[in-house]
Amino acid sequence: MKVLVVNNAAPFQRGGAEELADHLVRRLNATPGVQSELIRVPFTWEPAERLIEEMLIARGLRLPNVDRVIGLKFPAYLIPHHDKVLWLLHQFRQAYDLSEAGQSHLDFDETGRTVKAAIRAADNACFAECRRIYCNSPVTQNRLMKFNGVSSEVLYPPLNDGELFTGGDYGDYVFAGGRVAAGKRQHLLIEALALLPNGPRLVIAGPPENEAYADRLRKLVEDLDLKDRVDLRFGFHPREDIARWANDALACAYLPFDEDSVGYVTMEAFAAGKAVLTVTDSGGLLEIVSEDTGAVAEPTPAALSEALALLTSDRARAMSRGATARDLWRNKNVTWEATVRRLLD
Repeated sequence: MKVLVVNNAAPFQRGGAEELADHLVRRLNATPGVQSELIRVPFTWEPAERLIEEMLIARGLRLPNVDRVIGLKFPAYLIPHHDKVLWLLHQFRQAYDLSEAGQSHLDFDETGRTVKAAIRAADNACFAECRRIYCNSPVTQNRLMKFNGVSSEVLYPPLNDGELFTGGDYGDYVFAGGRVAAGKRQHLLIEALALLPNGPRLVIAGPPENEAYADRLRKLVEDLDLKDRVDLRFGFHPREDIARWANDALACAYLPFDEDSVGYVTMEAFAAGKAVLTVTDSGGLLEIVSEDTGAVAEPTPAALSEALALLTSDRARAMSRGATARDLWRNKNVTWEATVRRLLD
């Protein structure tokens, strides 16, 4: 069986979707009787009218000599094929929930509104063609039903290298991994830490979305006199280093705004037996992060500092919630073997 995975490509940008696509192809190729390759379709979303061309490009592609297509993201999943399965990571949210929240550039003028309608029409046509549709989380699933009236099944992405996240010592620091970006709000963690003179150390490690935000964090650390307590490790790191930081942390933190899924940072922390600190508007994380498996605060420095103190001032509490987090994730039985089997059914 020849299986083609299709995803988008933005030059020099790499995140969870790219990691997932690479590992999916690797796992498919390890399955007897399966050959798999990955196609990454270049994608530009500005100006808004360019989106029409991007959709036409995707719809104009043909994939001969392919038995099954697995689509991940818009607009790559629009590529037509007679046997297509979607593993929906997210739609083009500016045409959906971000528009509803008044945060979409597609609502600024009539051209944008026309593009938004075209995106929804293209999506609906694509979804009707699909053999099966999976979503990466209940958040994505509910959004798909709300805006498109389309039913789907939840298929959680497994950890790509779960064997690395085995847990370890409970150190004196909170680890915040993942992409460093304004939407992930590492600045809130730093501001919260400044309100706790006797609080833990903080390790932030990951590639910055842009140098401006990296500079903002550096200046914040300097202005708040936290150089001895905040370790900024910007850049891509070997997975073994990420695992070591997570395994030996007292707890982990992840503060994205309205995340589509539980997020790799959360999964890695839970696999390592670490409690996770997050905030009330972080989206998909809240399906599994609670007072039993971490701490949830309002997205303000003051509220976050209280939750941080609660979670880290009592090591036994942090360890207990981390153990509950590990058990919860293990009980979900999210494995690559089961995932590949469902995608090939």
